[in-house]
Formats: sequence, structure tokens, C-alpha cells
Amino acid sequence: MKPLKVALLGCGVVGSQVIRLMHEQALDLAARVGAPLELAGVAVRRLGRKRDVEVDPALLTTDAESLVTRDDIDIVIEVIGGIEPARSLITAALSRGKSVVTANKALLAEDGATLHEAARAGNGDLYFEASVAGAIPLLRPLRESLAGDHVKRVLGIVNGTTNYILDKMDSTGASFTDALEEAQTLGYAEADPTADVEGFDAAAKAAILAGLAFHSRVRAEEVHREGITEITATDVASAKAMGYVIKLLAICARSDDGRSFGVRVHPAMIPRSHPLAGVREAYNAVFVEAESAGQLMFYGKGAGGAPTASAVLGDLVAVGRNRLAGTRGPEESTYAELTVHPMGETVTRCHVALDVADKPGVLARVAELFSKHDVSIQTVRQEGRGDDAQLVIVTHRATDAALSATMEGLRELDIVRAVASVMRVEGDEVG
Repeated sequence: MKPLKVALLGCGVVGSQVIRLMHEQALDLAARVGAPLELAGVAVRRLGRKRDVEVDPALLTTDAESLVTRDDIDIVIEVIGGIEPARSLITAALSRGKSVVTANKALLAEDGATLHEAARAGNGDLYFEASVAGAIPLLRPLRESLAGDHVKRVLGIVNGTTNYILDKMDSTGASFTDALEEAQTLGYAEADPTADVEGFDAAAKAAILAGLAFHSRVRAEEVHREGITEITATDVASAKAMGYVIKLLAICARSDDGRSFGVRVHPAMIPRSHPLAGVREAYNAVFVEAESAGQLMFYGKGAGGAPTASAVLGDLVAVGRNRLAGTRGPEESTYAELTVHPMGETVTRCHVALDVADKPGVLARVAELFSKHDVSIQTVRQEGRGDDAQLVIVTHRATDAALSATMEGLRELDIVRAVASVMRVEGDEVG
């Protein structure tokens, strides 16, 4: 059959692996699609740069716009990342009826609506499995396999860099700085790790997951976001002593009345008996809880050139089949139009460590303040004496606004020298 011609935008870590797999698996891919896949052009920033894969120089171009608008191009793969020029290039391709496969989580989370509308107007496919959790098949199950179910919650580890750092802090007692430096040395963290350690990467992925799970549009700016830079070796050791481990979690949960949902990314303590506690190094894992299907877990390599390229190739096969059949994959589903409720309305639990004066009546005054804000205490213990005196409290579930008000009140008590740490507790209901 006539080959389907593919344009590739980007030839970095992921793009080079896409080219390698397309070459090595050409016959298998052709059999699975029903027609050969021909790499017809590769857009790069610099022509003379040394690359991790051999590419025919005749395929290379710095004119990405001309490449994606060529009449003979059937499918565009975008792995350059960022907002622009990726958005303009993708919409230009989609508006001309081409299908697009992208790994661009930041763009999907910021302006996915524009991309989906361009796909609908141009009658082309938009697939993006590689945008979340690397090689793990996660988005398509949410988008298709669970389309007949009622998803209640998505909970998981979706950033390999932060998971590696927290895992090393837990297993070796390393400080955040030392664990980050090790991650950078091994290539798990960028020279500028801000997007990872401050939670921006995970927030973009959480927005995509929530949109698919709850059939509503979600933007990254609507996701409550906290990073891991303030977590100390002492915090990790304290959690460990209590039988917990600290993970950066993305949590998307439907409200009890079903009219809204919360989307948040923050560090949290989870029991060591929880399956997510055993997710080590740079791996990802995500729980999906649905009304009929129950609890499902997806686990695997969440980043890296080859794992991400695997997800890209899976989408490439899918859109190739659709083009040959003259059909399209599922469109964006936003019929529910649910709202994202504020973090203050989110119900959660907290682990609080307070440096306190060592004298009678301290516990009573602290408990009175918790009661004032309608926050129930589950457990409390006192550690140390004198200048080392500390109260460690774990609450029952309460709204985040009530917990925040309690923390502010504690900082004003003359018997509290410092609020040493505050950590949310999650995962007790998953097993």
C-alpha cells in the first residue's frame, strides 16, 4: 500500500528514539498499521548538531512550519516540548487534516482546548499517551477502556525525578540537596530542576488526568501545587519512624456530591503498606478508582527516551490505522462540565510536628485550638524534654481551610516555639 508519511518535530532524547524504533521495527509497524510508515522529514533547531541516531541529512530541516504543512504529510509527531512554537505547529497541522501525536504535557495542560478544537475542525486525530507517565498505558484506559465507568479518583506518582530524590532521602538518609545532585549526575534531573522539584511537571500531568477522568476541561493553573524543596531529612526520618514514606502525589478526586472535583499536587505521607510506597527510584505508578472496575494500578517507567518513544509509537500505530480506515479516534470529552473546587474545600489529614515549651498544660491548649477550628485529633505523642520538647499530632480528616487556620493559630501561641513541619497524610483508604 501507499506509505503513510510522517513528519517528526524534534530529534532530542525522545525524537532520536522514535527514529530508531521506526527504523528497527519498520516491518512490524507496517503490518500493524496496514501500510508502511515513511519518515518524510525531521525538524531540528541546528542542522550540524551531532545526534544520538543516524538520520539521512536530506530529511533534516530547520523550517518546521513548511514541513508540517506539506501536502504529502499524513502524520506529525511533536516532541519539541514547550508552548511555542509547538502550539502553532500542531494547530497548523491539524487544521490541514493531518493527524498529530504529541508528548507535550505543558501545552495540553495550558491550552489543550485549542488543540482539540483544531483537530475537530480539520477532522484529524490528536493522540497524547506519551504526555503522562512515559511508557505506562494510562491515558487510553481513561479515555477509552473506562469510558463506560464512573471514575471517582486518580492518585499517583507521575514525576520520576522527585520520586528518585525522595526515595534516596528515605533509603540513605541523604539531604534534599545531596539527593538532587545525585539525580542530576545520573541524568534523572535537569540542570535547572525547577519544573520537577516545584511540582509544575506533575501539575500539568494532573490536569490532563483529571480532564480525562472527569470529562471536564482542566488547566494547569487550576491545580493546587506544592513542591518538595522544603522537605528535610528530619521530615523523612520522622515519617519513617511512624511507618510512613513521603511521596510527591498527584491527586484528582471527585466530590461526594459529584458536582465538582479537586486536583492537587503536593508531598504526602503514605503508609509503608500502601503499594505506592514501594515505587522506587525514577518509576511512576498511578491508582485509578472507578465505581464498577474498582481499584486499578498502572506501574512502569515514567520517563526516558525509549519508554516515552514506546508510547509515541503506540499512538502512531493507532492514528495510522484510523487514517487508512477513514475514521478518527475519540474526541475530547467535556460534557460533564464539572468545576474544580478550591483547595480549601478539600478534605485531607495532616501530620504536624510542633516545637513546644516543656511545661504543664501545653497539650490542653494545643488541643483546644484544634477543637476551635473543628479539627479532630487522631493521635498525639510527646517527644523529648526541655528545649527538645516536641508534640507530634496526626489529625482526622478535615477541610484544608480548617487545617490551615489551625496552623496559623498554632504559630501565634506563646507555648509553641515553632511549627516544625506540616505534612498531609494520604492513602489509608487504598490497599
